[in-house]
Formats: sequence, structure tokens, C-alpha cells
Amino acid sequence: MSKSYTRIVAVDFGTKRVGLAMTDPLRMFAQPVGTFSPDEAVARLKQLDLDEGIEVIVMGWPLTEDGDEGEAVRRVEPYFGRLNNALRGVQIVRQDERHTSRRAVQTLVEAGIRKKARREKGRLDAAAAVLILQDYLEEHGGVEEDIS
Repeated sequence: MSKSYTRIVAVDFGTKRVGLAMTDPLRMFAQPVGTFSPDEAVARLKQLDLDEGIEVIVMGWPLTEDGDEGEAVRRVEPYFGRLNNALRGVQIVRQDERHTSRRAVQTLVEAGIRKKARREKGRLDAAAAVLILQDYLEEHGGVEEDIS
């Protein structure tokens, strides 16, 4: 099968859960894919690459408030390497993810998502991945968001 390499995927890494978001083929919308265990997320990314073709993976990079690489980056680095090994040929870039969780909560509130549903950690992780992807796309060309 010939890959079209049209998708960009964002990863919001956590040791227990990994949020994934993906663009549509025209890169107009960032949409949540879901939340998975770290192992399941790698398998899901491999399948997305086979089915849709992934051009870029945008990895949320948890810088400190001052913009430095701290302990959180040291927890993410091994997963970054794992994705590089598992998805050879796919460009993986780092994207500053400061404040994405806070922004994700605010966006879910504005979208009318009830408090109980907002507390579902998986929903928040996928929403944070959408914001990471949206930030990346806004820096490289426009995008709309859809995280509800």
C-alpha cells in the first residue's frame, strides 16, 4: 500500500496514559483519537501509520515554567526514543506543552462538558493532545479544533 503521509499526530505522554490526537487528511482539524496505555499507544500509532500514513508525530515536551528541561522531560525522553525506534521514517518533533492541561480543562468547560465527565482523566489527556497538535499546526499553518 502506498502511504499518503498526510496525517500529523500529537502525543501527550503520561506514564499511565498517553493521549493521542490526529489531523484530518487536509490538516484543517485536530481531533482526539483517544487515550491508551503507553504500549497500546505505540501499537495504535503503528496502525495509524499503516492505515493513514503519518508524516509527523508531535510529542508534547513538558518544559518547566521557565522553559527549561526538568524532571518531566527526563520521564518523556525514553518514550520519545521508543517512538523513534517503532516508527522509523516518521519525523518526530517536540512541542512545548506548558499549560495544555489547564487549557484543556478550560476548553472542556467552554464546550459544556459536565464536571464529572471532565474528571475522566482519559478525556483530559486526549484534549491536551489536541491542544498540543493545534499549537503545532498554528505555528506551521492554520487549524481548527474539535475536542468535545
